[in-house]
Amino acid sequence: MAGGVAKNDRRRLAEVSGLESDRALLGRASTAERVADILRDRITEGFFPPGARLSEESIGGALGVSRNTLREAFRLLTHERLLEHRLNRGVSVRVVTVEDLDDIFRVRMIVESAALRGLGQGPYAPEVGEAIEAIDAAVQAGEEAAAARAWADLSTANLRFHQAIVALAGSPRTDELMRGVLAELRLVFHVMDDPQRFYAPYLVRNRQIADTLLAGDAAAAERLLLAYLEDSRGQLSGAYAQRIKEG
Repeated sequence: MAGGVAKNDRRRLAEVSGLESDRALLGRASTAERVADILRDRITEGFFPPGARLSEESIGGALGVSRNTLREAFRLLTHERLLEHRLNRGVSVRVVTVEDLDDIFRVRMIVESAALRGLGQGPYAPEVGEAIEAIDAAVQAGEEAAAARAWADLSTANLRFHQAIVALAGSPRTDELMRGVLAELRLVFHVMDDPQRFYAPYLVRNRQIADTLLAGDAAAAERLLLAYLEDSRGQLSGAYAQRIKEG
């Protein structure tokens, strides 16, 4: 029992490690929305695994926010399907279902392909060029992570790549939607045994899409992306269903 308690303590320390440095992101007005943004990013970056119970005392203390503010942030993330509250068990990170995963990919195919289709033909506007540079930077980060065999960093870079694609639409609402969708997707990869298997092979395809965009062919990039997402859904859905069944 003592060993289990110590393990839980170490896990909680790992979860909140570095949150103190995120206090600056809150500004003077420590709003629940900003706290939710920080925690959502932490989920996307892989700090909070599915099923992990979130300690109000640890997280609230690390961020320096009141219990009421933190609870409101938890409520917002519960609405986004990232957290869940169970009677007498507190708040924990949600475990994504197989049906959720299929729906995540449906949303991704609609939103990401539309972002590319909206570029149209001809030279890109300056703001679009900057967004494409962000896509290229995400691919470069993934390539560096793969070279260093830093698979968690590769996972994060891949999600940033897709977030940058959606940013091409220039829509804050779509950006917000995709942040939640990609955070849910990260929870899926927490359950898998070998994230390298699912991310590394797609890095080459990320590069191909980025290079096609840099060359000015958004239509071809959209075709590459749709094939990419279809292949990814087919590979991941079956493996995730099996993993959930075994778990």
